[in-house]
Amino acid sequence: MLSPLDRLEESASLRRLRHRVAAVLPRPTLPDLLLEVHQWTGLAAAFTHVSQGGGRIKDLALSVCAVLLAQACNIGLDPVVHPGIPALEYDRLTWVAQNYVRAETLSAANATLVDYHAQRPLARIWGQGEVASADGLRFVVPVRSLHAGPNPKYFGTGRGVTYYNFTSDQFSGFNALVIPGTLRDSLRLLEGVLDQHTGLTPHEIMTDTAGYSDLIFGLFGLLGYQFSPRLADIGAARFWRLESEADYGVLNRLARQRIRADLIIRHWDDMLRVAGSLKWGTVNATSLIQALQHGGRPTLLGRAIGELGRIYKTRYLLAYLDDESYRRRILTQLNRGEARHSLARAVFYGKRGELHQAYREGQEDQLNALGLVVNAIVLWNTRYMEQALASLRQRGQVVSDDDVAHLSPLGHDHITMLGHYSFEVPDIVAQGHLRPLSPWDE
Repeated sequence: MLSPLDRLEESASLRRLRHRVAAVLPRPTLPDLLLEVHQWTGLAAAFTHVSQGGGRIKDLALSVCAVLLAQACNIGLDPVVHPGIPALEYDRLTWVAQNYVRAETLSAANATLVDYHAQRPLARIWGQGEVASADGLRFVVPVRSLHAGPNPKYFGTGRGVTYYNFTSDQFSGFNALVIPGTLRDSLRLLEGVLDQHTGLTPHEIMTDTAGYSDLIFGLFGLLGYQFSPRLADIGAARFWRLESEADYGVLNRLARQRIRADLIIRHWDDMLRVAGSLKWGTVNATSLIQALQHGGRPTLLGRAIGELGRIYKTRYLLAYLDDESYRRRILTQLNRGEARHSLARAVFYGKRGELHQAYREGQEDQLNALGLVVNAIVLWNTRYMEQALASLRQRGQVVSDDDVAHLSPLGHDHITMLGHYSFEVPDIVAQGHLRPLSPWDE
């Protein structure tokens, strides 16, 4: 274990490394960052015409990147229009937005970025894609919309939506759902984990308290996932036992509630069928959970899954109380999700950060474009951070692996979000090379 002095020195070395790496990152504008990421990944190839399938048009990548930026920054098309450049004419961009940018193409493009990023050496230092967190980002919707709900805490006197997104331990966002208002997050948690199309296979999911219920613990356990919520008031949590007369030693006074094993045994075959249906995607997870809860009155099968969940929950609570490193891992992963939210807010700066889409499809497309652009920034930062670290080592600097593991690709001070959107990349980038790092500060 490190002494307090060692921890102070470690902290100081990490701060120095962060400063040195950030100081030499190139200073791109957001448009040419997107175009550069497209050059690496072929991002725009995922955007196919709604009716023509594989049909392509000239300079489609340029038009797609302009539309993505307009949606992600919440500024509309006018700031990205360039009369005289066919790919950036207003009519062309409108046509591309209507025919190429939709749910399935956004999902395919996002999978391209996530899978490319997952293979980067630095991303694999941060994590293996086996851990993820889920959390909601709130947006006020000032226009009349059926797909928005009230919540004075987040939306004041108006209405809004929750962008419930899933962040991997590599900092990439692999899925997201748009929820009216602030419905209980646990209803959509399992859907977001199962219905995603990237190469990542997270088996441990971390949430805040809002994602917690016995039913979720049971369904996650049936599917072989570890559910690890951060509980705000663990003192109020219940611990459960299988045998009322069993001697659990020091836990006897803590575990007073008894699990109904008979209910689990009676419905075990049905529970396995539920797990199989979820695994094979033959039933929607959110619809299933709503049916099992039946308006707040669980069905017998729902109660049986909840009883099973109490076993997994009690095991989780004991580990949470006993293992400080486990609690720290949960907090670290949740902080990664919150840091992604900060970056998303910086990108989504137009119209005071309010979402002006009235229909569900429009809300989902715009916020998924935002998630895609955030992932592009994460990937771009990761590649150039790798370059900076390699340069430091070539210069004879000692770089601690522990410090590298605590770096983050979510910084954005070096990226120009505002201003003139030129959509032109430097010649060196056009030739397939990375741009040079900024000069080192000796």
